[in-house]
Amino acid sequence: MDRRDVTVALVSGTVLSILSSGLVYYLLSTKQHTPEEEPAYVHRGQLIVEGVDGLIGNTPLMKIRSLSEATGCTILGKAEFLNPGGSAKDRVALNMIRSAEAKGILQPHMGSTIFEGTVGSTGISIATIARARGYEAWIVMPDDQAKEKYQLLEKLGAHVEKVRPVSIIDKNQFVNLANRRAHEFNTGDKVGYFADQFENEANFEAHYTTTGPEIYQQTQGHIDALVLGAGTGGTLSGLTRYLKPRIAQLKIFLADPLGSGLYNKVKYNTMYSPTEKEGTRKRHQVDTVVEGIGINRLTRNFDFGRDLVDDAYRVTDDEAVRMSRFLVREDGLFLGSSSAVNCVAAVRVARQLGPGHVIVTLLNDSGQRHLTKFWSDDYLETHGIRHDLGPEESLNDIVQ
Repeated sequence: MDRRDVTVALVSGTVLSILSSGLVYYLLSTKQHTPEEEPAYVHRGQLIVEGVDGLIGNTPLMKIRSLSEATGCTILGKAEFLNPGGSAKDRVALNMIRSAEAKGILQPHMGSTIFEGTVGSTGISIATIARARGYEAWIVMPDDQAKEKYQLLEKLGAHVEKVRPVSIIDKNQFVNLANRRAHEFNTGDKVGYFADQFENEANFEAHYTTTGPEIYQQTQGHIDALVLGAGTGGTLSGLTRYLKPRIAQLKIFLADPLGSGLYNKVKYNTMYSPTEKEGTRKRHQVDTVVEGIGINRLTRNFDFGRDLVDDAYRVTDDEAVRMSRFLVREDGLFLGSSSAVNCVAAVRVARQLGPGHVIVTLLNDSGQRHLTKFWSDDYLETHGIRHDLGPEESLNDIVQ
């Protein structure tokens, strides 16, 4: 074979390879999946993803420079606010809906409605994904949340029902009412599905099968501590159950806001003091400006992982608010309340472990859905919460 023949053969082989690769990609990308067959997630790193679902997950793990430099540790934040619905709850909402589809409970475009009781983020995620998959959404919420959450839900086409904040023992508590609304809705082919994020195992499984493996891959298993708060408990349990068996030295720390009983449960195996018992507090769910984490009962999702939690830190409103302002000033990070709580606790863990350790926490959502409460100076001043941060104040002035 002369040089000319070799050149022709190489060119022909290259063309055939490109064409065959393109054909394979086309066949794979256009294949119709049933809910049972669907891959858990199609990561955004690919050239083309399948709808809004494909944008969920595979979020970056970022080094928070200011906190790392101040503590001598590497403090990493999982940027869950980059999910299309703006929070980590996108993973949960998608998995709960897919799980219901796989069980034959839900079928798209049949007039069915997904019901959920939530303080906001899960509802926003459900409303987003329900639309994308052919369902309606009915969200029941306490009436004392940041008003932009209600506005966003309505713009997403969800029906929003606001109720007064009461204990879980009250039949009109927002979760209980969502459950009742779902049962009242069922007529013919139209199903009312109660997502039940607090007790639904699909919550835990979403983080066990996606968030946990992502963090493990991103860090190559080199983590000394995982720090995060808990509301439903699904994120904490899913990550803990996945990561702890794979990383021998890993320590798990709960970050808990004021009024929540989880801190006491982890530290002393007592859910609450008498003044914190459900039904006795002036405000429910917990007495804090922080939204999305903190609770005064044990959920099934939290119970999956609580035996693996090593320690807990309680974070005050003042600390969380001022940490959020510090992160904007130093890093340009505009975070929501639960993310700020996580960062305060991450600093405490860094100080406890000492320099040189790797600490991972979650940045659950941005400050954009907290403008009229956690990020409102007027609101905070009315409630006696310190929000000011002088230009010379350091991390040591914020986290005691």
